[in-house]
Amino acid sequence: MRRSVGRFLLLSLLLTGAAHAAGYGEQLEGFHYPWPVKHIDFQSQQQPLSMGYMDIQADKPNGKTAVLLHGKNFCAATWESTITALHNAGYRVIAPDQIGFCTSTKPTHYQYSFQQLAQNTHQLLSQLGVKKAVIIGHSTGGMLATRYALMYPQETQKLVLVNPIGLEDWKAKGVPYRNVDEWYQRELKTTAKSIKAYEQKTYYMGQWKPEYDKWVEMLAGLNSGPGKQRVAWNSALIYEMIYTQPVVYEFKDLRVPTTLFIGTGDTTAPGSDSAPPEVKKAVGNYQVLGKEAAKLIPNARLVEFDGLGHAPQMQDPVKFHQALLDDLAK
Repeated sequence: MRRSVGRFLLLSLLLTGAAHAAGYGEQLEGFHYPWPVKHIDFQSQQQPLSMGYMDIQADKPNGKTAVLLHGKNFCAATWESTITALHNAGYRVIAPDQIGFCTSTKPTHYQYSFQQLAQNTHQLLSQLGVKKAVIIGHSTGGMLATRYALMYPQETQKLVLVNPIGLEDWKAKGVPYRNVDEWYQRELKTTAKSIKAYEQKTYYMGQWKPEYDKWVEMLAGLNSGPGKQRVAWNSALIYEMIYTQPVVYEFKDLRVPTTLFIGTGDTTAPGSDSAPPEVKKAVGNYQVLGKEAAKLIPNARLVEFDGLGHAPQMQDPVKFHQALLDDLAK
């Protein structure tokens, strides 16, 4: 009860702007994850980095491992209900925070690429002794999961994409380029109010439930904490990666069993807020994008959720997780 009251007060203060000096540490210190967070330390691009992750062993193991890759405005912790569902089904579940996100290092300089993040993830799994896994990616994590499956097909038991972005090339469709400095200035202005407004519209189809508040608090606290400049800078670099490295052209090259889970009400299209009206209307149409992607990926299976948005696993966890477990059992 005390923790819930504290979260409510922090969120209220963040929403009103009265807690500008409050927040969490640069690596999300102070925010409570549902399971213990461990770290892998390694060298990358001539610097020491630390990657946070949760590793939840199954009580009644089925011999399989599921790796959950989070999205741009998400963390490993936001997979909480999915981790529970997979754990109860006997899976070992590994949920990392990618470099630049959440409990992991925010480098001053880093050449972000999906290849680099996939390699970092592979290094983590190798250290944990995981030789083959179901790779599940949501949002930006779907772009990363696709890249991982392309780079390590023999170690990908199955690819599951949950409302992935990258189903289209936004720049080719006319979404204007925004340089890293412009993204940085935009990210510095992030508030709990702006986070909630965006999530309510895009993730939850205009709906809101009290259980979503802690995820707004998580991001708002990270963006308003003592490391906010470093957080915003890494966020800007990551947006550059997302915009300039589309994976849609390589869907045809996937050689692993793949399932797409698509909330058809999703309208996510990074950078489209600065696009002309006619371009905005032409991008982010997941009712169409899901079907197009399923045709591009060899032997892909498409599962659509009408009435759900960008985060079906959070908006309707019961429906989503039943569909996920049914698919994994096939």
